[in-house]
Amino acid sequence: MKRNLFAALAALGLTQLALPDAAAQGASAYPERPVRWIVPFPPGASNDITARLFAHKMSEGLGQQFVIDNRSGAGGSIGAQIAAEAAPDGYTLLHANPGPSVNNIIMRRKSPYQMNDFAPVFFIGYSPLIIVASPKFGPNNGRELLAHAKANPGKLTWASSGNGSSLHIGLALFGAATGANIVHVPYKGTAPALTDVMGGRVDVTYTTVVSGDAHIKAGRIKVLAVAAPARQAVIPNVPTLAEEGIRNAEATVWFGVQVPAKTPRAIVNRLNAEMNRVLQMSDVQARLDQLGLVKAGGTPEDLGRFINDEAGKLRMLIKSGRVDMMD
Repeated sequence: MKRNLFAALAALGLTQLALPDAAAQGASAYPERPVRWIVPFPPGASNDITARLFAHKMSEGLGQQFVIDNRSGAGGSIGAQIAAEAAPDGYTLLHANPGPSVNNIIMRRKSPYQMNDFAPVFFIGYSPLIIVASPKFGPNNGRELLAHAKANPGKLTWASSGNGSSLHIGLALFGAATGANIVHVPYKGTAPALTDVMGGRVDVTYTTVVSGDAHIKAGRIKVLAVAAPARQAVIPNVPTLAEEGIRNAEATVWFGVQVPAKTPRAIVNRLNAEMNRVLQMSDVQARLDQLGLVKAGGTPEDLGRFINDEAGKLRMLIKSGRVDMMD
């Protein structure tokens, strides 16, 4: 049949015409059923909030439901492994962040998945980490926190969202910059870590304005410092660590979207275009501004380059002995 078609085209002088591209045709119809968006952390954390914001808008724009699937545990590795093993057909997305997409892979001696198991799709943005504590905790700023840690070596407890999470790496940077002896208390996500900080069971933690916004406004936690070069517009009265005399301790958490490797490029491009469109919506921008998120956007390659740069920084921390490998 193909030979007959080619002969007919040749007789008409049309052999140079391109036949329809099956992958492109498939992408133009995508999505034809609901899309699973794996968030590898519990509901309520910054990952979950940003994913739901985009998923809602994409459901409206593409005519199919983008369903959030929270798969927490092991610092994000459980959800990431599920995504890595999913069919590369565009119907499974991973809400990427430093823990599951970089830190857990590089820091573990034997990771169940690797960085090349994923393809980058979209860079949502990043948010500086902030140090928070219960209102009953004595220190009220970065300088007082460091003095407390120095006066009580090995007694200050600092929660994170899990070993290898961005909050864990932020703590490692703080310890390396100050020489303070701090006890790391890992949790299965930001939300339970914040719960125990609010209850006074753990002294402090890093979080983002995205995750801590409601608790800050309700007075359930207080902000001691911002781990960024500049103050945050949503909490303008809170000084940075550098202003408190603590330098080289800046830390951020970033958000992006990945898919299983070998997902057709046409589908990756379609997702990227839709996410860029959502990012430009005025109500989305207003919400991200309100939550202190610095917007990124751009091409899949932009996210890929950023992830590779982050991986390089972590390898240097490990090489210098600031971060230990995990089993």
